[in-house]
Amino acid sequence: MAPAGLHLALGADKPAFDLLLIGHVACTIFGFGALATSGVQAVRLRRNGPGSTVVRYFAPGVNWVGRVVYGVPLFGFALLADSHDHLRIGDAWVVAGLVLWALAIGAAEGLLWPAERRIQAALAAGPPDEASTPIGPSTRRDCAIVGLLGAVLAVIFITATVVMVAKPG
Repeated sequence: MAPAGLHLALGADKPAFDLLLIGHVACTIFGFGALATSGVQAVRLRRNGPGSTVVRYFAPGVNWVGRVVYGVPLFGFALLADSHDHLRIGDAWVVAGLVLWALAIGAAEGLLWPAERRIQAALAAGPPDEASTPIGPSTRRDCAIVGLLGAVLAVIFITATVVMVAKPG
């Protein structure tokens, strides 16, 4: 007979739990992956100027894949509810995961996505002048913000993944 913790982690007899876990993990990977990708593309833009792939990446519009991170706590709460009190909201690792998620959302909503929208607007408007400068200083600053935050959010993703797997406390 498998230990209770292993049984819960595998969800061997609970397909609903497994589906919720898949949704939770998928939202995490796609959402944080999109945020990190924005950072990489912003660094490319700052370094190399507006090439066709970077301009296409920063086409005007909402980064919907990045917004998938909002599904992380939704699926997480559903997992807690479906665990029949094996997992609790008060568990230290759950609280740590929620704090990390809140920090990530605060950084994305407050800094990364606004800078990303400004980059989109600047690229849609074209070069700042007819000189050899492909992007203006404010766009360079926004690229630095998005690049740095993409890296920070990737670290938060890795830290949260370790916390969710190790379940300390």
